[in-house]
Amino acid sequence: MAVKWVTGICGAALLTTLQPGTAFAKEDQGRTSETALARAADEAERQLQQTFTNLRFEDFGPSPVEGPIYQASAGGRIIYYAPQSEHILFATVYDRNGVNLTALAQEQGATRRLKAIDPAKALAIGPVGAPTVIEFTDPDCPYCQALDRFWAAKAAEGKPVRRLIFFVSGIHPTAAAKAEHILCSPNREAAFKAAYSGQSPAPLAQCAQGHAKVADDAELVARIGISGTPTLIADGKLISGFQQAELEAFLDSHARPAAAKAASDASR
Repeated sequence: MAVKWVTGICGAALLTTLQPGTAFAKEDQGRTSETALARAADEAERQLQQTFTNLRFEDFGPSPVEGPIYQASAGGRIIYYAPQSEHILFATVYDRNGVNLTALAQEQGATRRLKAIDPAKALAIGPVGAPTVIEFTDPDCPYCQALDRFWAAKAAEGKPVRRLIFFVSGIHPTAAAKAEHILCSPNREAAFKAAYSGQSPAPLAQCAQGHAKVADDAELVARIGISGTPTLIADGKLISGFQQAELEAFLDSHARPAAAKAASDASR
């Protein structure tokens, strides 16, 4: 091994001796490479300006991200990874037509994960036959409480919904106990309404069945990647947060066929 190591060193030295212009050649190659990179950057900037004409860019330069970028899903969120430079990107990707490709990927992933939901295991609130929503909720979440008031107001307007409830208990410290109390109460819907109006009776009800249901809901939440409350599924569409306009549109889409059917029945 020692002989081979010496031979390698001698060979390298001989190569340097026989090619005195090697250092200059490397410098020329470096300058050529820098020129090529500058030209590539100029071309990229020109293409950017031409493709996204509605945006103004004040600065343009190389990115620290190198090599190919891969897409991954983590807890329902799309992330991007560049292994060559070991960068992770929390970004939103748009195509040249303004389509949010990240949102599309999230919806497609959510659609696949939603198959894990068994509606029969939900706490059902609301009349049978009403438009159905799947709702991931937390008794201590203020937006969930606001959503409950919204549903109550819509029911008073003659637009009730049937809510299939799954509890998210990993965000607020007393959410699991309150969810178990609701599930262990003789009148679950009344206990739900009371909890979401801010009432917290002492002591909270406990039972093995309710405790197990809260644990099962937590497992489902982790499996499908629910990270915030409220999260709803209406007509197969994932709605993150209390998006009143989207929920109004959902109710209207179901109210129109119902009104048309009522008018048709009345004319007979």
